[in-house]
Parts: sequence; structure tokens; C-alpha cells
Amino acid sequence: MRSVNFAGQAITPSKILCVGRNYVAHISELGNDIPDDMVIFIKPNSAIGHTLNAKVDGEVLHYEGELVFLVSGNQFVAVGFGIDLTRRQLQSTLKDKGLPWERAKAFDGAALFSDFVALPEAADHLYLRLDIDGQTRQFGGVESMIYKPDVILRELQAFTTLEDGDLVMTGTPAGVGAVQAGETFHGSVLLEGDIIASASWSAI
Repeated sequence: MRSVNFAGQAITPSKILCVGRNYVAHISELGNDIPDDMVIFIKPNSAIGHTLNAKVDGEVLHYEGELVFLVSGNQFVAVGFGIDLTRRQLQSTLKDKGLPWERAKAFDGAALFSDFVALPEAADHLYLRLDIDGQTRQFGGVESMIYKPDVILRELQAFTTLEDGDLVMTGTPAGVGAVQAGETFHGSVLLEGDIIASASWSAI
């Protein structure tokens, strides 16, 4: 089983729960409709990776930077930065056929994470920023979410058991794109302008 780091300890999530279409600008950039209900999908523990791959099986991957919460005691207790990697072409093909698209989202190495830090009291003021080769590509935060963290937590609790260590990816703001080999990705979680968690990856 694969792990993430929180307060110097290795945490092994049983699953990664992901919220889709949670920022209006991102929905628009992909030409999707705003859903009537929260979109939720799950990545397995095996999706946790440490290497940022530009391609899988010859297909270019797309990045999506996200705020990620760690669960303990059925509550969010920590936050980190995450990258949801997507096989966009495969996802579109499967969606057009009305088929599930786990193959495009749940493959090995499809989720990358920074270390996690204790969730601050002012969680409504959290933001994420993704810089690629020193240029900011994504920026957004809780205030721009359609579904805020407390709503996400209640929705998840209503249909599934949240185990200690589970991760919740809360959706991505506008600015997603293709990963290019050789690029340097730097993701940060910010609280009122101060970086509280971050990580860097070099795409290969």
C-alpha cells in the first residue's frame, strides 16, 4: 500500500475520493455543463505516485492542481496540494460512449501529493497555486468552489464510510493542460498569501 506524509508520519489512505466540476471556470474551459449534483469518483490507493509522467501508454497526460484534505475521525484534519493526472483523450472517448472513465483517472501514478499540514481554523481562506517553469498556470481557492469543504464532507459521509487517512481531492480551477517532459511543476497551498504546504516535480 502506498502512503502520504503528515506531521512526519506515513499515512496510508484506503481510497482517494475526488470531486469533479467544482470550479465554474474549469467547467467552462472543458466545455462541460454545470452538474445538478456533486460529481464524485474514486481513485484507488495504487494511484498514489511520486513521479510526474508526461505520458502513459503513449498518451499525453493532463494536469489538474487541487486542494486535498486528509480525513481522520470522520473529519478533515489536514490539507495538502495534489495533482490529478488525466488521460484526457481516453476520458473523452469513454464519456462519448457513455462508459465509466476510471481507466482515464485511476491508473497507477495518477495522483501526486505534497506533504500534508494540519488544517488551519481559517480553512475558508485556503488557495492553491500551480507554477510550471516559474509561470503560474492555476490559481483558485475555497471561495471559488461550487461545493465548499463542509458540504463535500457531508455529501461523502452520506454514501460511504470515510476511513482514517482517506484523501479528498476537491476539484481544479481553470488552467489545466498537457504535461510536457522536462517541465518543472511547483504546487503550493496558501493561507492568506502565505505558503503552508508545497511540492515540486520534474516531468519525465
